[in-house]
Amino acid sequence: MLALALSLQLVVVDGDTLKQGGAYIRIENIDAPESGWRANCDAERMLAIKAADTLAALINGAKVDVIATGVDRYGRTLARVSADGADVGDTLVRAHVAAPWRGRRHEWCAAP
Repeated sequence: MLALALSLQLVVVDGDTLKQGGAYIRIENIDAPESGWRANCDAERMLAIKAADTLAALINGAKVDVIATGVDRYGRTLARVSADGADVGDTLVRAHVAAPWRGRRHEWCAAP
């Protein structure tokens, strides 16, 4: 595993993706709702905004550790991310703004 130095500021792209400089970092253990045209319904779009806002709040001012574990099919670095020692993916799942990654996209528009 490779730990990335975080001298550059992390920017939240969406609920499961960060950007550092020109590199995209995909949080490996979760799936967050899609935004914009990629969302399948309005509820998913709204939850995507909440997920991104929650991720931003988690990393803002925190000591963030990024442990690279691979590369996804889009060329993004897959990584375990922690903020002040807490796993960011687990925290987002507990906040109900992300789902555990199960090998495919979570269905965010299903009726309860």
